[in-house]
Amino acid sequence: MNWDETAPSADDAATGAPDRLVAADADGEDTAVEAALRPKDLEEFVGQERVREQLDLVLRAARARGATADHVLLSGAPGLGKTTLSMIIAAEMGAPIRITSGPAIQHAGDLAAILSSLQEGEVLFLDEIHRMSRPAEEMLYMAMEDFRVDVIVGKGPGATAIPLELPPFTLVGATTRAGLLPPPLRDRFGFTGHMEFYAPAELERVIHRSAGLLDVDIAAEGATEISGRSRGTPRIANRLLRRVRDYAQVKADGVITREVASQALDVYEVDGRGLDRLDRAVLTALLKLFGGGPVGLSTLAVAVGEERETVEEVAEPFLVREGLLARTPRGRIATPAAWTHMGLVPPQQQAGASGQQGLFGP
Repeated sequence: MNWDETAPSADDAATGAPDRLVAADADGEDTAVEAALRPKDLEEFVGQERVREQLDLVLRAARARGATADHVLLSGAPGLGKTTLSMIIAAEMGAPIRITSGPAIQHAGDLAAILSSLQEGEVLFLDEIHRMSRPAEEMLYMAMEDFRVDVIVGKGPGATAIPLELPPFTLVGATTRAGLLPPPLRDRFGFTGHMEFYAPAELERVIHRSAGLLDVDIAAEGATEISGRSRGTPRIANRLLRRVRDYAQVKADGVITREVASQALDVYEVDGRGLDRLDRAVLTALLKLFGGGPVGLSTLAVAVGEERETVEEVAEPFLVREGLLARTPRGRIATPAAWTHMGLVPPQQQAGASGQQGLFGP
C-alpha cells in the first residue's frame, strides 16, 4: 500500500479533517497500521508508474556512480505515497532516513542542528516543506547546493558567521501545495515528481495486497466496491478496508463480497462515489435551500452548520474534483451531475413539467 503516515497538520486539526472516514490525512490508527503495510521497494509499490520509472533511473544512476542521489521533491494530495517513496529511496540507496516536517522547523538553528548531525549519504525527509520558516528556508538553499551552512555566533556588529561543512546527503521534500514553494527552493531539487490520484484498478491492487497482509478474505467484487468509494487515495482505501473487515466479521461470515462491502460502507455513510455525511450535507443545502446556487461560502457554511474553513478546505476540493460543485465569482453552484447524484430534479426541469416559472426564469 502506498500512502503517507505523517501526522495531520494544524490546519487539518482545526477543521476536523482526520475525524472523517474519507479524510486523506493519517490519524493515530492509520499511523499504527500503515507501518506494517508499506511496500519496501519500487517493485512492490503500486501505482504512480511515471514517477516510479523516473525515480528508478535517478537512483540506479546514483548507485552506479557511487554518489548520493539528487535531492527529490514530491508533490501531491495527502495519502498518495510521498512518505512511502521517501522510505523506499533510503532503502534503495542503502542509507538511513531521518523524518521531520516543515512546521517543526521554526528557527534556522533547528535546521542547523538536524543538518549537522546527518551522516554521509543519509536521506532527510522534510514533510510539508512549504510550511518551513523563512530563515530556515534560506539556510537550506546553501545546504542543498554547497553542503554547507553558516552558523551565526554572537549578535549585532560583533556577530560572526562560522562555516560548517556538511556530508553529502539527499533531501526528500514533500508538499501538498507546490505553488507555495519559492522558486529558489524548487530549482535546487534535481528531481521533481507529482503524485496523481489512483485509478480504480490500481486501488483494487492496493486493496488486495493489504487484504493479504491483514489476512482478510476478500472477493474481487468486494475490492471493486471499496475502490470505487476511496476517492482515488490508497490511504482511504485501506481505512475503508479495515472498517468493512470489521463489519464482515460481526455481521457476515468474514468474507468481503460486494454486498457486504456495500452494506458496511452504507453504515459508515460513505456512498457509491465516496461522498460522506459532510459532502452530502453541503450538496443538499446547496440544492434544496438555494436551488443550486450561486450562494456565498459563508451562507452555505451556516446552512450546513459547519465552519467556513471546514466547508472550503475539507468538503469542497473533492466535490469540485468530482464535478459536483463549481466555484464562481458569484458563489458556489451545483452542476447537473450533483442533481443527478442526489436524486433531485433541477428547478428548470420542474418548471418545464408544471408549466410554472423556475427559480432562474423560463
